[in-house]
Amino acid sequence: MAISALDLFKIGIGPSSSHTVGPMLAAAQFAAHLRDVGVLSSVTRVVAEMFGSLGATGKGHGTPKAVLLGLEGENPESIDLTSIAARVANIRENHCLNLCGSHRINYDHETDFILHRRKSLPFHPNGMTFSAFDEQSISLSKKTFYSVGGGFVIDGNAQSADCLIEDSRKLPYEFDFGAEILTLCAVHNMTIAELMLANESAWRPAAATRAELLKLWHFMKECIDNGIANSGILPGGLQVPRRAKHLHLQLVARSESVDPLAVLDWVTLYALAVNEENAAGGRVVTAPTNGAAGIIPAVLNYYLEFVPGANTDGVVDFLLTAAAIGILYKKNASISGAEVGCQGEIGSACSMAAGALTAVLGGTPEQVENAAEIGMEHNLGLTCDPIGGLVQVPCIERNAMGSIKAIHASRIALHGDGNHFVSLDKVIKTMRKTGEDMHKHYKETSRGGLATQVLEVPVNIIEC
Repeated sequence: MAISALDLFKIGIGPSSSHTVGPMLAAAQFAAHLRDVGVLSSVTRVVAEMFGSLGATGKGHGTPKAVLLGLEGENPESIDLTSIAARVANIRENHCLNLCGSHRINYDHETDFILHRRKSLPFHPNGMTFSAFDEQSISLSKKTFYSVGGGFVIDGNAQSADCLIEDSRKLPYEFDFGAEILTLCAVHNMTIAELMLANESAWRPAAATRAELLKLWHFMKECIDNGIANSGILPGGLQVPRRAKHLHLQLVARSESVDPLAVLDWVTLYALAVNEENAAGGRVVTAPTNGAAGIIPAVLNYYLEFVPGANTDGVVDFLLTAAAIGILYKKNASISGAEVGCQGEIGSACSMAAGALTAVLGGTPEQVENAAEIGMEHNLGLTCDPIGGLVQVPCIERNAMGSIKAIHASRIALHGDGNHFVSLDKVIKTMRKTGEDMHKHYKETSRGGLATQVLEVPVNIIEC
């Protein structure tokens, strides 16, 4: 199973890679399928059913609007964000949508979009089914998809939740485990970033990979800047205020301060900015998910702003190293909060950022692996319990905490020689087992933890 860095890092829209980006892609795939098999012109109705975590928290995560726009043929990377609200309102008010962007069909939100809040499909908690009918209500096609985290979507015909990506191409330096990465680096005298860049050649030339990674960083930095520029109340009904702009003004006002920990406030700012943009439905980069999208940009921006000698080569190496670590989680555990809790999102992103920062600060592959292990070890058991099903509380602050933890993990590793007690492979295996043992109430269903203990939650959360 070959996974590219550009599979892990994708440009999408908020608030969730698994609940917004994935469903939009799945809906678009279903619409394209109807066109490709030649039945599009006969379709008069499409019914979309969301199961498991998608059914439980899809409303707050923006799943309905994502599905409608996907059925109209849109994709997360290119959709005009300014048009979304008006288009969704038009579909609902006029009771029709343009299937695959060209074929007009009737649409009734009360009957054609179903949230199964207590029912799940096999293989993964984020399951969805699309059914198309003709004017005699005869079924023309029915397909099931799973949104398995980070914007990855698999066809329901997969026989196992482990069948995530059907890419069997051969890589120059294949690996499934952290120990294999360390061996490859030692045998070939390569850094982890060099090893990853060589593997990316299976998809595209090295220059193209560099260009794409720098493009991703451009979107990450733009997201930070947008988050700092915007203010107001986040959508969804919780009345959560955006804080990044005000924090930025405070930091600029005391820029001459001798506070030795002020740098942590800047890192916090970067993370809050990204995840407030995500919560508002803005354009973000899955890193490796939307819910944890602020950690890697925050730590990478810390590197560029506060580390002497930082440059674009370091940006590329940072993202390649982070991707190598993320691939280990994707292959051997999960990056889906609905499957293993927030340890799979914040924990994975923290681990990736910790290892990547260690690499660009001159750490050895062994120190990189140590930092990545520390980043996850101290996120084990982290639950996913978003209040109201919205990616706001505790998600936004959790990105700031994860960013600081990643920097701290890197510093601990750099003070060592790479030898440590628990390996990255063992902590990944532990994370997966912990996720399996975790009660479903704590895996993005909003039926446990903070989601049920905060009494101020409105009774009816509106879609963000």
